[in-house]
Amino acid sequence: MAALKIAKLGNPILRQVAQPVDLNELTRPGENAIQAFMDDMIETMRAAHGAGLAAPQVSRSIQIVVLECLNNPRYPGRDEFPLTVLVNPRITRYGEEEVLGWESCLSLIDFRGLVPRSKQVTVDAHDRFGEKVHIEAEGFPAVALQHEIDHLNGIIFLERMADLTQLSYQEEFETYWLKQDVAAV
Repeated sequence: MAALKIAKLGNPILRQVAQPVDLNELTRPGENAIQAFMDDMIETMRAAHGAGLAAPQVSRSIQIVVLECLNNPRYPGRDEFPLTVLVNPRITRYGEEEVLGWESCLSLIDFRGLVPRSKQVTVDAHDRFGEKVHIEAEGFPAVALQHEIDHLNGIIFLERMADLTQLSYQEEFETYWLKQDVAAV
């Protein structure tokens, strides 16, 4: 396994719609480049203390996301969720209730922005072994899913922000916004 270079904002790959993964290639026995790539994605996400990573963020325009939040120093106090690898994920339902949350991104590592997201989502996908998975998520896991699946559609969290005056460098976020109630913003 190897940590991969993370594509930063401005790299055109972040604006492309990612291609679906061929499930036959995904499940091909023996040495499998897609399986090795997913392992590298997991290592990259963990090394960068991300809660998720989409394949376009490491310069592969294919529909794979990895997510995990366990004792993550970048997301203190957030709901934890175990390692999840999703192939060709689709959000099939957005809940009606929205939540505001400060999002960051490994492709914009020095920034946080206040983003409205659905509090609940339903996602259909395949796991890394090609098995169908159905996920009903709420709270921070739902937000992370929306953020990473947006990457597969060439969308960056900045485009979801309702008010760009609520975009902050990480250091200023920690100084001025981290302990402030989101409802007061």
